[in-house]
Amino acid sequence: MKPQRLLAAVFSLVLSACGNLAGPDYQRPAVVEKETWTDTDVLSQSPAATIRPDWWRNFGDPYLDKLMTRALANNLDLRLLAARIGVAEATIDQVNATRLPTIDTATGASFQKAEGGDVNRAVSQATALGWEIDIWGRLNKGVQAQTAEFRATEADWRAGYLTLAADVSTTYFSILQFDEQSDRQQQALINNEETLSIYENFFAEGLIAKTQVMQQQAEVNRLRRDQLELERLRELSENALATLLGVPAGELSVPMRHLSDSISPILVPGGLPAQLLSRRPDIIAAEYRVLQAHELVGQARLAQLPSISLTANTGNTSVQLADLLKTWTFGLTPAVNLPLFDPAVKARLRVSEAQTRVAEEQYRRTVMRAFEEVENALVNLSSRRRQHRQVLERRDKLRVVSDQVSAHMREGMVTQLEVFEAERSLLDAELALLANHQLLLSDTVALYKALGGGWPQQVVE
Repeated sequence: MKPQRLLAAVFSLVLSACGNLAGPDYQRPAVVEKETWTDTDVLSQSPAATIRPDWWRNFGDPYLDKLMTRALANNLDLRLLAARIGVAEATIDQVNATRLPTIDTATGASFQKAEGGDVNRAVSQATALGWEIDIWGRLNKGVQAQTAEFRATEADWRAGYLTLAADVSTTYFSILQFDEQSDRQQQALINNEETLSIYENFFAEGLIAKTQVMQQQAEVNRLRRDQLELERLRELSENALATLLGVPAGELSVPMRHLSDSISPILVPGGLPAQLLSRRPDIIAAEYRVLQAHELVGQARLAQLPSISLTANTGNTSVQLADLLKTWTFGLTPAVNLPLFDPAVKARLRVSEAQTRVAEEQYRRTVMRAFEEVENALVNLSSRRRQHRQVLERRDKLRVVSDQVSAHMREGMVTQLEVFEAERSLLDAELALLANHQLLLSDTVALYKALGGGWPQQVVE
């Protein structure tokens, strides 16, 4: 065998023997396994049903669709996450540049004159080439680590997208709830003001006591106060929605509509807990950061091996610029760096290993919280639906009671206090039913978000 081939074979053998010096291949950190969800009654059981990334369209509200389009285009938090993706992508090129040769060139001139002598002129030119040969793949590990960070920032954007969609939906639902609640209380206020006018006439004729008029005035005051509070809450929610849409607070006007007439609860397509690990953006981002830490550990381990660099120099000096290119010198200096004793290299390895353990625990924490969020959303939805039946029955019964009390009042068979209590109980039941409807919608949004919001599954590798 020729010496060159023998040397190449030995070199390949050494590389294969040292191939595991960067550490084992990446594997997803072990997490607590979960086979199924506790309560799946509120999930769609159709095997063909899947969550779409624009899942809010299932509510069938064109105005909500319009709001979401504006929010996705203009929300500043989402634009900030997009800008961070650009930084992470540019950093890949920056890290990758360390693997490429560098070339520096310089041209200069000097002029010296002694007293009474001639001027000494000299023109020089020099070029230097430097290149660290990534023989073990240490520099490539840095590129892979930054690529993982880039993928993590992309997943951060998708998580921000989910959060934004959920916030816009729930804030919009709250505004419609306030509108409907305000209309119901406004009608109650009108009825009580009419009753107050009747009582004032009765008092003027000496038919009732002053205390009855004052009781009715107090009820009217309470309803007016509640109406002002609803107006305040609506304005605050409208300001919050404006900020989500990238609009200055105070410059957004949402048309008044009734929540129960506009949006109905919907079913949510389900999925297995195992699918959550490769579908939820925050889990994917956390795992990519584990991968990043893994690559940095490999880079720190490879930093303990010898490194080879080449330095080439060429240049010349002449007293005349025209003669500068006639003569030149060239030098090539290969160098081998042996980190026999460098405390910083060992310390960097220990730091990287510790950071990997932190990233792994953060990943496990993210997974556990994701399981909790899904389970909580399922529990809430199931409970809201059972509560809905009870609240609806209560409202219907109190409506009958209120009608009967109103009829008895006209016949003088009941007291004013009984009328107040019947009307107030009915209004409270109607508002409780409305609040239950809003919570059903909000919990549905929370479940969509918890299940990954329709983003496709992604394998981290």
